[in-house]
This record gives sequence, structure tokens and C-alpha cells, in this order.
Amino acid sequence: MVQLLTASPITVAGPRRYCTGFPSLPTLNPADPTAPYLLATVTVNLTRIYTRLGDDGETHLGDMSRVPKTHPRIEAYGTVDELNAQLGVVLTLPALPAAYKPWLQRIQNDLFDVGADISVPESDNRERLRVLPEQTAWLEQRCDEVNSELPALKSFVLPGGTAAAAQLHVARTVCRRAERLAIACMPELNGEVVRYLNRLSDLLFILSRGANDGDEPLWQPGAFR
Repeated sequence: MVQLLTASPITVAGPRRYCTGFPSLPTLNPADPTAPYLLATVTVNLTRIYTRLGDDGETHLGDMSRVPKTHPRIEAYGTVDELNAQLGVVLTLPALPAAYKPWLQRIQNDLFDVGADISVPESDNRERLRVLPEQTAWLEQRCDEVNSELPALKSFVLPGGTAAAAQLHVARTVCRRAERLAIACMPELNGEVVRYLNRLSDLLFILSRGANDGDEPLWQPGAFR
């Protein structure tokens, strides 16, 4: 059995700005693939949505330091939030292959972990919720699983095709931007965040190909010169 460690409370801005306590967690079954890195009993108290704490153009990071809302960390996890919203749109599309839905729902949960991680600098010495290599490895496994069933690429793919494929491409580009903004937070950033976002953008590309089921628009270099 796997015992997850108790984490200290964090407070982050935006959708995660409320104090999120991580109480002592139960022992989890290691046969559950989510057990090593999903906090199963997190309490979130949303007593009201507005706080007026950001009316001066500043907000709190997860270590409770005050920074401008244009701070690189705010830009980074704000873009992760944007990515999560784009995935929410993907999940509404009827053309999305059924196997992808639980994967994307799991990724949406992981992206809150990513945002929480970005919100607290690595120099903070308290125990914090951090992205783990196992989460990145899971993305790599899904990449290999889907890619093994796709035809080899003979040109670059143009964004488009089915509605699900097109929206997955939108999510992919937002993910790439989130990765670049996360890199701007280094070296005071958990390197696993960057690796996770990098693999996620790869997976979203592969899923977009799968959603097109072999009928994908390809770049024809110089075709309309």
C-alpha cells in the first residue's frame, strides 16, 4: 500500500486562489494507477468568488508573496488554466473518440497540479504539491499507445479536419505557450512542470491525428505560389 505525504496548505491566484488544505491522506491501493500522485481527499473551501484582493493589480503566489498580475508565474499558470478550458471544450465535442475522454479528464485534473506547482517557487522549503515524473510518464505511454496505430507522417499536418481534431490543435498551441511561459519561471521552477507540458503538447498533437482517423489535411510546400 502507498501512503501519500501530508502537504501544507497552498493558496494560489485565479481559479485556485482559495486556501486549499491537504489533510492527512488515507492509504491508497497501488493497483490504482492514480494512487501515486492524485491527492484523493483535498478540501477546497469556496465561500465566495470575489475577494477584492487583486483590485490593485497584484495577487498572491502560493507562498503568499504579493506580485503583479503580469508576473511570469501568473502568466504561466494563467495560461495553464486557459489550456484546461480549451480541453473542456474538446470534451463537449461528439466527434471525440470515446477512449480519449477519460484521458483528457485526467489531464484536466493534472493541470490543476501543474498550476499549483508553478504558483510556488522551488526555493520554498515547505512541503508542496509538485508534479511528479510518473505523471509525465503516463503521458508518454498514451503517446506511444495512440501513435503506434497511426500511419507514418509524410508531411506536416495542417490544423483542422474534424471539430475534435481542430480543437485539439488549439489546445496543443496553448500548451506550447504554457510551456514557454513556464520556462520563463526557471530556475525557480520544478523541471517536471516543463517536461509535463512538453509531453502533453505532443500527446495533443497525436490525439488530433487520431481524431481525424487517417483523413488529415497535410502541408503541400509551395502549392499555391
